Amino acid sequence: MKNFNFLCVFLLTITFSGFSQTPTDFLSKEFHKSRRDALRAKMPPNSVAVVFANPLRNRANDVDYVFHQDPNFYYLTGYREPNGVLVLFSDNQTDENGISYNEILYVQEKDERAEQWNGKRLGIEGAKKNLGFKVAFNGQDFVDSKVDFTKFDRVFIEKFNDDYRNSERETAEIYDLVKSFKEKANYNPKNFLSSIKKQIYEFIKVTPIENSANVAQIIGRALAYDPSLKNDEDLMQYKDATTDKLKKELKQKITLKLASKTNIDVSFLSNNLAALREVKTAEELKLLTKAVRISAVGQIEVMKAMKPHMSETELQGIHEFVYKKYGAEYEGYPSIVGAGNNGCILHYIENNKTKVGNDLVLMDLGAEYRGYTADVTRTIPASGKFTKEQKEIYDIVYAAQEAGIAESKVGNSFGAPNMACRKVINEGLVKLGIIKSVDEKHNYLPHGVTHYIGLDVHDAGTYGTFVENSVITVEPGIYIPEGSNCDKKYWGIAVRIEDDILITNNGPVNLSGEAPRKSDEIEKMMKKKSVLNEFILPDLD
Repeated sequence: MKNFNFLCVFLLTITFSGFSQTPTDFLSKEFHKSRRDALRAKMPPNSVAVVFANPLRNRANDVDYVFHQDPNFYYLTGYREPNGVLVLFSDNQTDENGISYNEILYVQEKDERAEQWNGKRLGIEGAKKNLGFKVAFNGQDFVDSKVDFTKFDRVFIEKFNDDYRNSERETAEIYDLVKSFKEKANYNPKNFLSSIKKQIYEFIKVTPIENSANVAQIIGRALAYDPSLKNDEDLMQYKDATTDKLKKELKQKITLKLASKTNIDVSFLSNNLAALREVKTAEELKLLTKAVRISAVGQIEVMKAMKPHMSETELQGIHEFVYKKYGAEYEGYPSIVGAGNNGCILHYIENNKTKVGNDLVLMDLGAEYRGYTADVTRTIPASGKFTKEQKEIYDIVYAAQEAGIAESKVGNSFGAPNMACRKVINEGLVKLGIIKSVDEKHNYLPHGVTHYIGLDVHDAGTYGTFVENSVITVEPGIYIPEGSNCDKKYWGIAVRIEDDILITNNGPVNLSGEAPRKSDEIEKMMKKKSVLNEFILPDLD
């Protein structure tokens, strides 16, 4: 009997452990509910927010890309499947049975055949149990519902990309859900204005025709921030108009558009979710920190494994193997591994150089762990030792990064690290004779050095002053492509050092600091034995 009982316990242990062999450290349903509550608190009375899941994207023929959820939708729901809609009400609603509710999640319908091919679906009951929604329906219920969005004073949505495919595989794809919403809400993009377009329209309305040149300049500058403005024919014609008569006609049309009534708002969600997502909770920081540390370990293992005969692709594979070993689902963005002159291409993702030789190798990669993405860059010598010229450039970038990190503190402007980094880099380039003065215009650092990270690698945020518990990158670089107007000995040198910095009231914390950054520390790490030294595959040629 004892043996029988032991056998039962053993079999039960195997059975139940089999059900637990999936990740359990995703964000909690309580987290997502708290985010919905925080957004709802910002919504005015008699308003509703409608947020859509990402669509599936077709790769080729009957193969789709691996699905990745829209970050805002995931932030608010935790739902990781396509074809979903969140409807969030500012005030309690009452159904036909007198039951009160203030949010609804619409999900993919359970489908035994579809699940056999593409995996299990949460369905309605799963959405209630696992995600904590009291009210959930199938997507088709959204299409069939009689909800009247025109009765609300404000309807908050994000700007549609209008690139949804109608694959006709499902009865309620995102294509159908968006189409249904537009019909129910009397959606007409001509009748609503983005915040920047509304400001320009207002300016046109109050500006006398004789001062219209000032407006044209403002429109030109606004295009740099919002290229979609070029799709507004009246606005573009006003900008380029050469006669007062035409300007008056266009001013009248634009004033009428300004006066047109619509309850649809495409700015509220993006602005308010950016402010919420900028500040990470303790639960978010735990996942984000793990993503960062995984990425830092990847850099360390490549430092130890690097050999001149390796290809860029092989080095990429080592990084990504480390990510998978730690259970990271994806890379946060296409991996960048650029040897020599390839490193001068900022978003170089071909990674097809067959031998890195004795070049510097710039490696900009980040693991995505439970939705949160790191962004860590190291630049190391393939030979294991920096040349004199490589070290000169590298040490300038390191000093610049140190200055930038020091400026990453609560209350400083978002641009403070960038200014600090550029000052050090310009002074260093002058010292090497690469530029003539610190004020000289050059393209050796063509990008900003800071952005937020989180659910996106370039995460949502206000980009105002730094606040506690936001996480940013500090990533100065120097890129000297072949043929540059400087001493040839520096040609083909590209250096970027990037770390993920937590902003705290006690100063910046480098979450990726365990991956060596100083040139001598990198050389020391590269002398260590790699676990991959004995990993030799058969020759297939």
